[in-house]
Amino acid sequence: MRAMLLVNPKATTTNARTRNVLIRALGAAVDLTVEETRYRGHAASLAATARAKGYDVVAVLGGDGTINETVNGLLNPVNGDDDPPRADPSTGRPGLIVIPGGSANVFARALGLPNDPVESTGQVLEALRENRRRTVGLGQALWEGQSRYFTFCSGMGYDAEVVRAVEGLRGTGRKATPARYVNTALRHYLATDKRHPAMTVTGPGIPPAEGVFMAIVSNTSPWTYVGSRPVRPTPWASFETGLDLLGMRRMGPMTLAKVIRHILTESDILPSGRHLVQMHDEAEITLTADRPVAFQLDGDYLGERETVTFRSTPNALQVLV
Repeated sequence: MRAMLLVNPKATTTNARTRNVLIRALGAAVDLTVEETRYRGHAASLAATARAKGYDVVAVLGGDGTINETVNGLLNPVNGDDDPPRADPSTGRPGLIVIPGGSANVFARALGLPNDPVESTGQVLEALRENRRRTVGLGQALWEGQSRYFTFCSGMGYDAEVVRAVEGLRGTGRKATPARYVNTALRHYLATDKRHPAMTVTGPGIPPAEGVFMAIVSNTSPWTYVGSRPVRPTPWASFETGLDLLGMRRMGPMTLAKVIRHILTESDILPSGRHLVQMHDEAEITLTADRPVAFQLDGDYLGERETVTFRSTPNALQVLV
C-alpha cells in the first residue's frame, strides 16, 4: 500500500521526536512518502498530487486546519477531473488517515480517535491491518464563485469573529490553546454587535428566519472542545446525516449564558428558547447578511461575507479508523 504522510511541523501538540516515532511506525506498515507542509494551502496541493499519482492512502499529522486542507485536496478537481463523490468514495480517491496534532482536533475526536497522537497512531495501524474504513459525509460552503469542504463545522457571526481574533494572536506567535479561545471569546463579546442582527437563514423548503446574530452550521457533533469537554450546540448532527444549524436571535448575557451552560452539559438534548433557530438533517442552507459578516470554516477564518450557501455532501470520503 502506497501512502503519503503530510506533516505540519508547526502542529501545536507534537515535537520532532514524536513525529519521528510516528513516521517510523507508519513506515513499517506501508510504503511511505513523507512531505512537510511549508505554507498555507500546501497540504491541499500535496493531497491533490497524491490523488493524481494514485496513492492508496493520504495520512495527515496536524490540526483541524491541516486536515481541512488535505480533505479539500483529495476532493477538489484534479487536472480537469470534476466528477462528484461516488457511492463508493474509495474509487479514484485515496483513503484518509488522521493523526491529531493540533489544539482541539475536533475531526479526529469526532471519529472516535484518542486526542494523543501516539495512541491515535496505534489505532490507525490496527485499521490499516484490518482495512477498517468508515465512510463520512462532509459539508460544502459556496460563496462568490468559490467553494470549500468542511469536516465538522462552519459559521458566520460571533463565533467567526472569535476565530479571527485568535488567528490574529497566533500571528504574533501565541498558541491557539483552549484557554486562549475562551479568554478571547469573553473579551470579544464586549465588542460584538448585540443590537443589530444582520443575517437571514433560508433554504429549499425552509421558512426564512430573520434577525440572526450568529449561526453555526454543523456536519457532526461536537462542534468543538474546551479541553476534554465537548461542546454540542447541534447534538443530533452526524457524518451520516445532512447539515444542522443553530442560530441565535439574541446575544444578551443571560441568553448567551443559558445556551453556553446547556451545550456544555447536555449531550443529546437540543437547546431550547424562542430566540433560537434550529435545523436538522438539511441538504442545503443559505445565510444572507445585509452587511459583511465574519465567516469561518473548520476553525479557519475566511473573511467577511454577505451570502454563503452550505450543502451536505453524503458519502464524500473514506477514513481508515
